[in-house]
Amino acid sequence: MNNLKSLLLGLSFFSLITITAQQKYTLSGTITEENSNETLIGVTIAFPELRTGVTTNEYGFYSITLPEGEYQVLVSYLGFKEIVQNIALDKDTKIDFKLTEEAEQLEEVVVTENVEKMDIRKPQMSVNTLSVSTIRKIPVILGEADVIKSILLLPGVTNAGEGASGFNVRGGAVDQNLILLDEAIIFNSSHLFGFFSVFNPDAIKDIKLYKGGIPARYGGRVSSVLDIFQKEGNSRELKVNGGIGAVASRLLVEGPIKKDKAAFLIGGRASYAHLFLPLFDVDNTAYFFDLNTKLNYKLNANNNIFLSGYFGRDVFGINDSFVNTYGNTVANFRWNHLFSDKLFSNLSLIYSDYYYGLKLDFVGFNWNSGIRNFNVKYDLKHYVNDKLQINYGLNNIYYQFNPGKIEPSNSESGILEEQLTQKYANEFAAYIDVEHRVTENLSLGYGLRFSNFIRLGQDELNIYENDNPVLFDPFLLIYQEAEPIEVINPGRGGSLATFSNFEPRASLAYTFNSKSSIKASYTRLAQYLHLLSNTSSPTPLDVWTPSGPFVEPQLLDQYALGYFRNINDGEYSIESEVFYKDIQNRIDYIDGANLIANDAIEQVILNGEARAYGLEFLLRKNEGRFQGWLAYTLSKSEQRTPGRPAVEDNGRSNLESGINLGQWYNTPYDKTHDVSLFASYELNKKWSFNTNFVYQTGQPTNYPVGQFEFQGLTIPYFGLRNEERLPDYHRIDVSATLTPKKNANRKVQGEWIFSIYNLYNRRNAASINFRRNQDTGVNEAIRTSIFGVVPAVTYNFKF
Repeated sequence: MNNLKSLLLGLSFFSLITITAQQKYTLSGTITEENSNETLIGVTIAFPELRTGVTTNEYGFYSITLPEGEYQVLVSYLGFKEIVQNIALDKDTKIDFKLTEEAEQLEEVVVTENVEKMDIRKPQMSVNTLSVSTIRKIPVILGEADVIKSILLLPGVTNAGEGASGFNVRGGAVDQNLILLDEAIIFNSSHLFGFFSVFNPDAIKDIKLYKGGIPARYGGRVSSVLDIFQKEGNSRELKVNGGIGAVASRLLVEGPIKKDKAAFLIGGRASYAHLFLPLFDVDNTAYFFDLNTKLNYKLNANNNIFLSGYFGRDVFGINDSFVNTYGNTVANFRWNHLFSDKLFSNLSLIYSDYYYGLKLDFVGFNWNSGIRNFNVKYDLKHYVNDKLQINYGLNNIYYQFNPGKIEPSNSESGILEEQLTQKYANEFAAYIDVEHRVTENLSLGYGLRFSNFIRLGQDELNIYENDNPVLFDPFLLIYQEAEPIEVINPGRGGSLATFSNFEPRASLAYTFNSKSSIKASYTRLAQYLHLLSNTSSPTPLDVWTPSGPFVEPQLLDQYALGYFRNINDGEYSIESEVFYKDIQNRIDYIDGANLIANDAIEQVILNGEARAYGLEFLLRKNEGRFQGWLAYTLSKSEQRTPGRPAVEDNGRSNLESGINLGQWYNTPYDKTHDVSLFASYELNKKWSFNTNFVYQTGQPTNYPVGQFEFQGLTIPYFGLRNEERLPDYHRIDVSATLTPKKNANRKVQGEWIFSIYNLYNRRNAASINFRRNQDTGVNEAIRTSIFGVVPAVTYNFKF
């Protein structure tokens, strides 16, 4: 009897547990923009009662698993009206939300309850996001909205000066930035040698810059990741927008192929300032053009396919005797598949090509070179529950490097056709990345990336005595190119070198309350490609080369710690971070290194190391008519290449002098102080005003430290590398935007942008050169400046 009672009590207790245990269900769906059906990235779906939430991924998908019950869900996104909706979660549910832009909302949404906006505090740090609307407000040279020029106003981001290509992040070089457009690698982000970027703002949907704490799904570069996604196209109605500027114009058309199922987007830009040069008896050319395309098709509720592409070219010529042509070509086919309401996948097949060439009629030959890659990516995102998300995937890239091919431009040139040895490589990676909310206050991010790089065989390979392609002369204290003792043909079938690296990532965020948090991160990255450039700003002639028998991959360890705070319910925000970066195997060049058309580049480079550290501060005003930010960076960026151990004939060990006597020296992109201010004020519906102020410590450079006479000539000589600096850089830009009142009978909506670049006509030095004055015979310094004050007018339209 007692046993029966015990059994009944046990069954009753088990039944009680079963009844009281909360069943969990999954809420999932896609969030799009109401008028265009464009998916939205990073939309917040919050549940204030549970103090939890989630954000949409790169394709607008979200998923969250919660206990059974009735909840209020808050859907919010910058620039769009919030949605507040009550839901009963008693089964797995799919809800697709459509957001409406604030400017187009006819009736204000009234929230009757005091709902606290949930701030999703992820462990991800060192990330900056700029909206396209903000980029359009920022005054830039010649009035053209520019993605790269805009991110230069963020803390930790600089470049090598006006007219310089690319950008530098936290003391890193230009080639250490991974630039992605719809997941395809962009090898040169600049038009006209840095005056414009290759990204058409009309075609861009989302921009993220990762400076540290980089997720494990990214790899291949050791400084930053600039991840850009194009719009998908309006599947509701035909839309046209564009702009007419002082030196370039643009046009973008998007619309449905099949309403709510398929859409297209096509956009183009072209510059035309060169057309006016003949009026001034100038027979030179300098122009660019590019084309953005995208198609998307919704097969069904679980499958979407996308086809996107970009093609761009720059042409710079002098009297038709010298023509430089370069640009990017990329294409990407993507397939989104939803295995379940918790498992999302994306398969991408990507082609990327960067071409750079020269036509040199005055010497009778053409030069063509480039880098091409084929990339296969498969990424999955598993929404385990509201506290745990797992990302994992595979990536394989095949590279083909063409360092240069010389062809005679005519039969009388006397130039023989020559192909420099082409190089081949394969880079494989597998990763897993976890977002883990441990408690209400503590969130973790941790992951691991495994990368494997194989330098494949090639037609010719130099063999050197003691495997040493660079020799050191202990008497002259200089490095010299070693002569190969043999040239072999390994063939394409084998491999020349293999490198494997584990790249752990870890980050955490601890929130003290709803207003403040601290974050920390550790990142390890490997970079297997190197840009061969001995100038501070890369040029189209610079050549990419893979790691191999004589070039080790770059390895980064970065540590960051930050404090973040919202003020006045998010009206203001403060972000502050300190960072330290250590990079192994950063290549350096021997004195007098010749990089152009060099088929034995290993003879002029040495492996060194680099480091960078600093403090970043960002104060933002996020709401109201007056918005903007103040950014300040205090940092140091250094590099060194100590001497290699050597053995003399008598067996005694000594040390080479190294580059710069083996001492640390400033990198060309070291900027001690960097201040950026951006402010935007909306006076009324017709007028808005924008300004930015930039101040930077002068760029490191070399000046002569003395001179000597030789056979009647005065020869200058230089000291250690980058000991001097150009004068400090600063300027103010302003713009005013006029949006005329829209006539109800007109379909075209336009705006005028009046801008002045470098308002007070600061003659910032791009370089300083020294020469002897022909009249006085006295040595003098000549400052070269690219821009003074530059006014511009741009007209933008849409219908």
